[in-house]
Amino acid sequence: MAASILTGDLLASVAQHQVARTARISSWDQTGLNEDAFVVLPGETAVLADIEGPGKITHLWFVQTCRRILGPGLIPYSKSGVAMMEVHNALGLNYEDSDPEYYRKVIIKMYWDGSETPNVIAPIGDFFCLGHSMAANFQSLPFTVSVKPSEEKKFGGSAAFNCYLTMPFNSRARIEITNEGEDAYFQYFYIDYELRPEPFNPADILYFHAHWRRENPTSGWAPDNMQTNSLETQVPNLDGKGNYTILETTGKGTYIGCNHSVLHFQGTWWGEGDDMIFIDDDTWPPSMHGTGGEDYFTQGWGMQKNAYPFCGTIIHEEDVPGYQVSYRWHLADPIRFNSKLKVTMESGHANHLRDDWATTAYWYQTLPGPKLDILPVKDRLPNRPQVAKPDTSALDAATDKLSELQISHIKQREDRYKAFVDDRNVWLERRSKASQDRAKNNVEIAKDIRKRFFASLEKK
Repeated sequence: MAASILTGDLLASVAQHQVARTARISSWDQTGLNEDAFVVLPGETAVLADIEGPGKITHLWFVQTCRRILGPGLIPYSKSGVAMMEVHNALGLNYEDSDPEYYRKVIIKMYWDGSETPNVIAPIGDFFCLGHSMAANFQSLPFTVSVKPSEEKKFGGSAAFNCYLTMPFNSRARIEITNEGEDAYFQYFYIDYELRPEPFNPADILYFHAHWRRENPTSGWAPDNMQTNSLETQVPNLDGKGNYTILETTGKGTYIGCNHSVLHFQGTWWGEGDDMIFIDDDTWPPSMHGTGGEDYFTQGWGMQKNAYPFCGTIIHEEDVPGYQVSYRWHLADPIRFNSKLKVTMESGHANHLRDDWATTAYWYQTLPGPKLDILPVKDRLPNRPQVAKPDTSALDAATDKLSELQISHIKQREDRYKAFVDDRNVWLERRSKASQDRAKNNVEIAKDIRKRFFASLEKK
């Protein structure tokens, strides 16, 4: 008999014996030392997991950083035991910061069974509900993000991610990270999974999918100064053709929700647009037609500053003016489809607004799934407030006004900076090579665990 995916609810399932083997693939330092992060250099892809099934991934924990070196430090990385110097730049011991955009530059991909194209593709931040590359605490049933107070609401702020969605597979699961940024990326991770003695029934199994989309700006029909809820916006939308698309796919499956990041430029209100979900043979009206953006995210009279198990706010526009990140999980109320699905939302009533929208949709479906792609990195970067720096080139060129000591100290700084970066680059190359070797060994460790699990079944 083929294995069942349904093994009881969240609390009851642990009280029932199941023949399975729990295992983990992680970034741990297999030499026994403490260099526990994978290092992924610019342009490189790291295979985090490559697992032979049948089985299911049960939990992901990710912690990451991507540091920019701004000046020479007093402690060479080759003589330290850390991935980044968490010392305030004012102390003169180091001079570095986090790339504020790296959560959009690094992408995560997942492949199930024989899929040649990714079934999951999203920026690493947005996959884990960190929108706009801005770190913010929140907790929900399937995802959590933990941010220490000093990093809260910062672009590129340090964060810890968790995902508890089940990801079944019969023959193979592969998870990759690609660094499309300019600086070395560090990834700590756990990928917890279960091996099963028998394949899941092909007639029952649905595979996990996730896809990130963005429109910047959304294709609003109205001029920028046409105010939300003004008389002139009151035009009918009786086909949904101009709506923002959160998800469009064919096959059989279950839509389980999305996160939604918006930067609203008008200073009025972004959320007056209706959600419209077209299922299978829908024409007009769709099977599910809503009444407004905050209504879809199950709030009212705007979004509130709360994070519930199935819905809520991650970043509120009152805390960071113009920026809102929201989420909705259809886990208690799944949206099922038998042939096709299109999940849409108006950008403002009847799509009159021109805002920056990005979403990550999550769903389960049969294979083969849609051929998912992603925007190039330049079109993924977050909209960030920029402070214009004064032009100091004339001052830099006026070396005739400097003393010999000042000139020598400027040169000394440049020499120290070069030596510091060169030392760090050698260290990064070593760490990157060690990460690649560790990734290969993780595959062998997973094979050995599987071999011993199946051998144990034969003894019974």
